[in-house]
Amino acid sequence: MLIREATSADWDSIWPIFSEVVAAGDTYAYDPSTSKEQGEKIWLEMPRKTYVVESGGAVLATYYLKTNQAGPGSHVCNCGYMVSSAARGQGLATRMCEHSLQVARELGYRAMQFNFVAASNEGAVRLWSWMGFATVGRLPGAFKHPHLGYVDALVMYQTL
Repeated sequence: MLIREATSADWDSIWPIFSEVVAAGDTYAYDPSTSKEQGEKIWLEMPRKTYVVESGGAVLATYYLKTNQAGPGSHVCNCGYMVSSAARGQGLATRMCEHSLQVARELGYRAMQFNFVAASNEGAVRLWSWMGFATVGRLPGAFKHPHLGYVDALVMYQTL
């Protein structure tokens, strides 16, 4: 398995993962009808870096890393991770998180923050906690889950 920086040529391989995750509406606060062009801007163009996880030439997962806030908050980064449904349960999110923490340190960030983790996304909450992230905030009913209704969103943070 290889984690490498994504290029614009990778978007056609990232898009099926992005569209699947966003359309589900249960983990990200992106509009489920986000177009391919909008998705490319969100996931590939706006972040500081975007990576893909490949195996046998196939893209199985992806993540971005970006500065969380400008100016006085620019020492904190934010990441988002997506794994194709066919590749879940293989530890790819763990590998991407480990990789992103390393990249963040190399880029000089002092902390990583996840701004809006749906509390109902128990696998992510468990993994991020295991990876050393603390839940530093809870936003009551801030995430509208398509099946569970309004659930809390968590702010998770790790000092690097």
